[in-house]
Formats: sequence, structure tokens, C-alpha cells
Amino acid sequence: MTETPSLTELTWARGFTDPAWVRRHATSGRETVPSRRVWRGRTGPLNVPRASHDLEALEFAASGGRSLTLPALFAAAETDAFLVMHRGTVVYERYLHGYESHVPHFNASAAKSYLGLLAAILADQGLLDRDAPVSRYIPELAGTAFGDARVDDLLHMGTLMSYAGRPYDKAIEAQRYFAVLAPQLRPYGYSGPTSIREHLATARATGKPGTEFRYENGNVEALAEVLRRVTGISTSALLSEVIWSRIGAEEDAYYILDSEGVEAACGGFSATARDVARLGEMIRCGGAVGDRQIVPESIARTIATGTPDGYPRRVRFPAAPPSSPATLSYHDLWWILNDPYRSFMASGIHGQRLFISPELDLVIVHFASQVVSPSVPPAPLVQAFIRIGTHLGAGG
Repeated sequence: MTETPSLTELTWARGFTDPAWVRRHATSGRETVPSRRVWRGRTGPLNVPRASHDLEALEFAASGGRSLTLPALFAAAETDAFLVMHRGTVVYERYLHGYESHVPHFNASAAKSYLGLLAAILADQGLLDRDAPVSRYIPELAGTAFGDARVDDLLHMGTLMSYAGRPYDKAIEAQRYFAVLAPQLRPYGYSGPTSIREHLATARATGKPGTEFRYENGNVEALAEVLRRVTGISTSALLSEVIWSRIGAEEDAYYILDSEGVEAACGGFSATARDVARLGEMIRCGGAVGDRQIVPESIARTIATGTPDGYPRRVRFPAAPPSSPATLSYHDLWWILNDPYRSFMASGIHGQRLFISPELDLVIVHFASQVVSPSVPPAPLVQAFIRIGTHLGAGG
């Protein structure tokens, strides 16, 4: 039997089809729920070279045999910010809908990839065992779908579960997750979990972990708690210490918090386009900023290409949509395009993207408030990114 969505879930579903509603929540997370900053550190911001390129007349293919230019893409995607770095130089930067360069923007599920990077670093340092059961680090999750999985299963969305005994429905569970985080989004009479910890504890396995891909926020929240147990510090402090304070960020980032003061690691992160581009450029450069190694080169160089054999790293899933230029894979919470350019990306709902292409010497950040509706085709973002990269690489 299929559950009937609550009033809250229907309200959020309507919001997903309203760009103004999405945009309001994309920039005002700290006004909705508590938050914690990701400190940018004491050093000044890294100076990034600039050289303006006129990309707005460039055409790229869209669905139905159409061609689009960047302004048309921005309209279709309800773009708020767009930044292109080529070979370390900002060649195009634009803000729309009143958005400004210094204002952090909701990254949504692109934040999952940043957490995957932290996990890979801790594993490289020997502080985290990928093959260990999650319950080794979080004993109270023993007997749950996440506690009985391996850390590596969390990193590859390899758990199968249902919450609180109800049949699993991806869309409904996504909305229930928001109700866990924000009291004002709970329907009258709500008696469900009021924290991420309580939410995870209701998950029961419906299949063997490590056998199937299911994109589910609980994997990332369980992983974030593992990292907190390993390091003894918050997700915000860990990201600041390991990455954010070392890339020359201009602004603090922030995470929204649940009722227990725990970061919403799967999608509650906000940062500016310029600073997310700095993160991407560091990864593109083998984990280095100038002569300082921020992320081990062995991690940064192999996000897309160096994955070893064995589940689920060598398995390509899920099937890419028809508009995608390649078959997608998923590794350490990054989307891998399997294209000729070794491209990979962090991706979030409503059009949040950090696109990194080592062979194209390209980093692109796209923030948006695109509607989510079966009647509205997704904007061809990846096609545009690759077209821009090949154009710049050809001397355009």
C-alpha cells in the first residue's frame, strides 16, 4: 500500500515547482533553522586571475534538436549564479535575480560530495576503515540498515531500507527528512523523529547492503556521524580545518542544524560560487593550492578514473537520462560522467552543480532555483559545460 503524502509533503512538492519559493529558501537557510559556520580561516582570500570571455553567443545542443545560448540556458534553469574557471582563471561570472557574489547559496546535495572528500582523506590517513561496519563507529545504530552496512556502502549509496516500518518512497522520504530538520514544516499532530539521530534509528534493512544503488540521504547523515565519532569534532569544524580554511575562501560557509545541533550534512550546506569554484580548482589541480597540498594527490587525481575493482566502484549506475552525454557512475558521493574528459561533479536539486573536468582544464559552478516537475524538462547543464570547455580549449 502506498502512503498518502502529508500536507507538509504536498506543500514542499508545490514549492519545488515555484522558482521564487526555491530561491527564497536557497539564500535564507539561516533564517529558517539554526546554523553553524564553516570558518574560512585567518588568512586573506586567494587572489584568482580574471580574463573576460564572451561566451553568451556560444550555442550548444538541447532536447528536441534545439540550440541554446547561455542566456537561454539561464532562463530555462532559473540560474542564480554561474562561474567558469579555465586553467585557473575566471573567464565568466554572472549573477541573476538579485543574487550577489558575497552571499552564500544553498548547495543542496552537492554537499554530499564535499563530505565524501573528507571521508576519503580520513581513510587515506588511516583514521577510517572503509570496510568496517558502521556500528563499529556508532554502536547505537547496530541493527539498523545503516549500522549493519559498511562505511564503503554509505559512500556509494549501497543500502536498502525503509523508515519507521513504512514502504520506501524516495520522494516522500525526502520530504519527511525536511520535517525532521524544521519544526515549522511538520504537519499538525506530527509525532515522528525530531532529529537526524532519531530518524536514522528508524531505518531497517530491506535488502543486503552493497548490492544495489539507492540514492538516499540517510547514507550521508550516517557517514557524517561516523566522521564526527572518528575526529571528535563537528562536521563544520572538520570541513573548515581540512579544506575550507586552506583554499583561500573569501567567505565563511555554513551548515543548517537539527534540533540537537547536528549539521544536515546531506544537503544543508551553503557557500558562495567563488569559494565553491576555489574548492573545485584545488581538486582539478591535484589537490593543491599553489605549492600547498590540501587533499592528497592520490585522492584528487583518481576521483573519476582510479577507482579499484569491486562493488560498487566499478559498477556504472544508475542509468543516465537520455540527455546525458555519458553513462553516470557514483564514487565516494561524486557523480562520474565517464566522458573523454575525466569529468565529474557534485550535483544538487534545483540545479546546483560543481563541475570539474581535468582534461578540459575546467571548473564550473552553477547555482539555480530550477523547478522540479515532470512537465518541465531539465536544463541541459552538462552539455553546456562541456561545450564551454571544448570551446575554451580550442582557443575560443
